[in-house]
Amino acid sequence: MNRIERMLQELCPEGVEYKTIQETVGVNRGRRLTKSQLSDEGKYEVYHGSKDSILGKFNQFNAPANTVIVINTGGIGGVKFLDKPFWCSDGSFWLGQIDYINSKFLYYYLSGFEDYFYSQKRIGGVPTIDRSVVEKFEIPLPPLPIQEEIVRILDRFTGLTTELQAELQARQEQYEYYRNKLLTFNKIGGGYSTSNLDENE
Repeated sequence: MNRIERMLQELCPEGVEYKTIQETVGVNRGRRLTKSQLSDEGKYEVYHGSKDSILGKFNQFNAPANTVIVINTGGIGGVKFLDKPFWCSDGSFWLGQIDYINSKFLYYYLSGFEDYFYSQKRIGGVPTIDRSVVEKFEIPLPPLPIQEEIVRILDRFTGLTTELQAELQARQEQYEYYRNKLLTFNKIGGGYSTSNLDENE
């Protein structure tokens, strides 16, 4: 029996309660900004319809640190956790916070349902998902110590994954350097020839 199983047995032996997002943290709709309101010198990042890039920067925020967003247009269904205050544009919903739910736990749970949120998109004009889809979605409510332990474990795995990706990138660059160096030869009669394999990839 692992630590999580022991904690579940001890703290909630009869099982874990589920409630909808609307019954707990609630769903907030982002607010649109015009391009003229954005500034490279802005203090806060603006998130719209992508979890991998920002729309720009703005001098105000409308969502606090440690907030989860669910993207409703563009990269529909994407889930992201933001540890700093930011401006949530109307391309995303941002979820509230409540004392008995760890926001990072909520993020990890919802990130496993990105495909589900995407499948609920409304087609007609610009594809989007309705606020009610997120509001009616049920989430588990294990005791806070269990949520925190799950976050601790998943954070550790996320860190290891990031390190491995960086290591793989470094090894790839190292491989390409030595490959090109080893496959460069002096030509008979002068000069040299390099394989230049990158051009063929």
